[in-house]
Amino acid sequence: MRRRDREVTDFETILSIIDECHVLRIGLSDGDFPYIVPLNFAYTVSGEQLSFYVHGAMAGRKYELMCKNRKCSFEMDIPLEMDCMADRKDVTMRYKCVMGTAEITFLEGEEKQNAIDHIIMNRYEQTRNFAYNKDRVAATAVARLTVTSLTAKVNPVRGGAD
Repeated sequence: MRRRDREVTDFETILSIIDECHVLRIGLSDGDFPYIVPLNFAYTVSGEQLSFYVHGAMAGRKYELMCKNRKCSFEMDIPLEMDCMADRKDVTMRYKCVMGTAEITFLEGEEKQNAIDHIIMNRYEQTRNFAYNKDRVAATAVARLTVTSLTAKVNPVRGGAD
């Protein structure tokens, strides 16, 4: 990381940034070019082991690439504001972001159902008690992304707590 002054290393602070994010983007290997996909996500922490949970159809480019290579990169961010600093004649974006790499494991059976019911559906207040169509679970891929490397960076608002 070039800007060490913006690096966030405290694990609890990194988790607080993740809590603020609504979209996880994963980068998958697809020949000469990466394939980047935005996803809704949920996560768990065991000690300092972070795992993301994502879901989708058991068909299509994303699913095929995840099956082909069980490794991905990921990114999530929160844009805070564009800062035009007239006194310095400089411009910067204020933001928070988390990036890293992960290993992909597809869940099956009871582990898959448990991840849907107790992790994914529990992420948002609106879905916690939502009676979803459980017949769709058989056709739904649920993947755990076990984080293997993690970095975070913040360019805070000047004079702010961010």
